[in-house]
Amino acid sequence: MSTKSENPKPPKPLPSVIQAYWLPAILFCASMFFQLVAIPRSFPPSHYDALGIKSFSSIEQVNEAYQQLYMNWKAGKGPSSTLDMIKARYAFELLSNPTWKRDYDIFGIDEHLHVMERTKEKYSNAYFSDISLPLLEPTSFEPDPAFEVISSENFVSKLQNSNTLLVQVFSFGSSQCAQFSSSWKRIASLLDGIANTGMIEVGDLKLATYLSEKKYTGAPFFRNGLPSLVAFPPGCKTSDCIVRYTGQLSVDAVTDWFATNILSLPRISYYSMESLAQTFLGKGSRHKVKVIFVSKTGQRATPYVRHVAKSYWSYASFAFTVWREEESVFWSNTFGVEEAPATVILRDPGVKPVVYHGLMNNSRLIDIMEQNKHQVLPQLRSITSMELGCDPKGYSRAGNDTTVWYCAVVVGRLSAELHKMRETMRSIQEILSNGGDVDQLDNETATSASVALKEKRLTFAWVDGEVQKRFCMFYVNVEDSHDTCGPRRDITDVPRLFLVRYKRNDTEVNRKNEENSMNMFASMASRDVDPTSQLVALYKGVNEIPQIIQWISDTVRDGDSRDLPFHRTSTPELVPEDVDPIWSKGKEQIISSSRGMKQRIGTVPQRINDLTGDPRLGPMLLLGALMSFGFIYLRRNQSIKPKEESDDASDPKPEGTERSKLRRRRPKSRTNDNIPPSITDMEPPNAFQMPFTDSDSE
Repeated sequence: MSTKSENPKPPKPLPSVIQAYWLPAILFCASMFFQLVAIPRSFPPSHYDALGIKSFSSIEQVNEAYQQLYMNWKAGKGPSSTLDMIKARYAFELLSNPTWKRDYDIFGIDEHLHVMERTKEKYSNAYFSDISLPLLEPTSFEPDPAFEVISSENFVSKLQNSNTLLVQVFSFGSSQCAQFSSSWKRIASLLDGIANTGMIEVGDLKLATYLSEKKYTGAPFFRNGLPSLVAFPPGCKTSDCIVRYTGQLSVDAVTDWFATNILSLPRISYYSMESLAQTFLGKGSRHKVKVIFVSKTGQRATPYVRHVAKSYWSYASFAFTVWREEESVFWSNTFGVEEAPATVILRDPGVKPVVYHGLMNNSRLIDIMEQNKHQVLPQLRSITSMELGCDPKGYSRAGNDTTVWYCAVVVGRLSAELHKMRETMRSIQEILSNGGDVDQLDNETATSASVALKEKRLTFAWVDGEVQKRFCMFYVNVEDSHDTCGPRRDITDVPRLFLVRYKRNDTEVNRKNEENSMNMFASMASRDVDPTSQLVALYKGVNEIPQIIQWISDTVRDGDSRDLPFHRTSTPELVPEDVDPIWSKGKEQIISSSRGMKQRIGTVPQRINDLTGDPRLGPMLLLGALMSFGFIYLRRNQSIKPKEESDDASDPKPEGTERSKLRRRRPKSRTNDNIPPSITDMEPPNAFQMPFTDSDSE
């Protein structure tokens, strides 16, 4: 028995009318949806409607309307349900309070709706007389006198004098503002010294309206109610660039948002006991001081700590860790920390840590960093050369009036030999500053160096010879300088000590500049020459403290007493050892532009939500539906005539008619006057037929 396979029928195409008019149909349906569903939800009945009076009625009219409703209800003529009376009672209590009524009328603020919803749910099946009144408890909120309340009179001056400003918009009758008062006090204290803070009461209508958001009608409103936090980033002086906070109103969330998004402060990571040694201390920047904050609570770094970390990023690395009782022995034996909170500062390797116990504030932390931002034996870097007085540009720690000063520098690659030499120089620095054992030396031996150190004319420092290769080669300049400078070639590492004598002579510099001004090439060459004279002495003795002190003192004494030649040269620049961080000034513009783009993208859902409540959207969609319908209708009718013409073209026509249509026709506007003659147009008068010899015609 054979079965006959049936091919599936192809799906029927949609009618041509539906294919043509699908866009107007969709626009029409969308317009009906907005007009019948979305718009009514965006404009719910107001509390004035619950009382049966016009919007913005006075308090007296509110009282009269409620009393009338209540009397009618008692007489059996009022609202038949308890829910209607609850709505009327809630509207009466809200609109009879002057502060609440002002906030509701101008900004649409109603923070007690949850009370009405809870009451309706609880007493939905009860009588209105069973409800305990009043529904709302009035709140009287007075800000702390320590808070600065900004008014319209001093707002401009406050904004101009502030680099960064955080403002809280509040209301005296808001219970949420009263609850947020303690948190705001903590936020203001954490931002003290970093940014200015202020408060604005919504009763200052001019200023509150200026900082509020605007609806499509221009009416002011605060999207998340009160309190509302508004930040003016650095350089922002108008409302066009303000940033609004939309997150949770907690101290940690607000301060983290402000420090990260507004101030662009770096985050400080937490480390465990194991990762602290392996990652932070082992793999961190060796040329920086290490600062460890031992926290007892484990909360994130405060804004002023992050601000200090940003300010001293070139000098120190920062880390947080949590104090645990089971690890107290480790902290006590390793760093000398007895309890938390504490701040540990690690300067040079092998040097005893500096520990500060107790809570920190902004000013105390800055003082501590100023005292400990350098290592015990400072490192000579591009950012520290002028501060240490080891810069050929003419800056001395002793001041601009000092003409001669010195810098003793240890240079070499990071190795055990350099570490030992740095320890020796730290001991010498301590001895010469009367902080160590000076009995082992002759006082006359160390007099010159000790006096120069006290007068800030002598500085001790060290240089990483591998990173600062050109700088190292310039000052060492010996045959085996590759054992000290540049990348390591073999296992040999030879740290060296040299002493640089700087001398400033403005008279000599001015005289040479006048001489070079007459010669263009000499003037161009002198631009790269350092303004100070440098003489370098390289130490070639043994690595012993007395011998080194003797050599430094003799060199300083000789440099102060002798009139040595004034010779200037061009010193190689120190290479920056760190890449500019993401929060550096050179990248702040890029960050601010990307932050602004991110903020605009983040407001897209809000704009879409606002657009759904715009009553103009429904008519616009309906107009688009009608216009697209008319356009498609006209195009479909115009397409009929070309179709009829194509049908006529298929009919047979006479041969002459078709040939005449194919013949090329010249435009009527053109004339034959200017057309050049062709050889086939006319026969010249002297023309004749030339006979050919092989022609058959005789």
